[in-house]
Amino acid sequence: MTAIEVEVALALFAVAAATGYFVFASFVYGAGYQPTPRASVAMMLRLAEVTPHDTVYDLGAGTGAIVFRAARTFRARVVGVEVEPIRMLVLRLRRRFGTGADRITLHWGNLFHLDYRTATVVTAFLWPGAMARLRPKFESELPVGARVVSHCHAIPGWTPTTYDRATDVYLYRWTGHRAPPEDGVTAGGT
Repeated sequence: MTAIEVEVALALFAVAAATGYFVFASFVYGAGYQPTPRASVAMMLRLAEVTPHDTVYDLGAGTGAIVFRAARTFRARVVGVEVEPIRMLVLRLRRRFGTGADRITLHWGNLFHLDYRTATVVTAFLWPGAMARLRPKFESELPVGARVVSHCHAIPGWTPTTYDRATDVYLYRWTGHRAPPEDGVTAGGT
């Protein structure tokens, strides 16, 4: 093998390793990487009626589809939450070199350890188990009137205010009424 072939092989290996890490390593952190489709992002922000007066918490922010659109297009204050270090680096680079940085706060850590009392909108594309674990936190911390928008997975025990079948987006409006434990059918977020 020539020196150039070795360099090319090493470069290809590095790209494959980085791609594999980016896509699969997040399973260590609790969820795989799957970007929210653009149409779903647009629907989530539209259904939540995001305005410049909102504080949007994007749980599992990934590479920032919701974070940057909410801050730049809707001029909302945004808290992007991500646990996976490479995606957090991508978020920080995008914030640094893009517009709207003054409205974006990035939190590197566990979304279950956050305080949601300042959130007026929460967006999520999380697995069903995570949505179930978040429900009691939402019920004890979200202010009345907060909107929770989820792509693909419902909040167990809550009844959505709106469900858009085309984009698989659920909208909940928190009324302050707690849902029954675990397998209850009536809603806290109607």
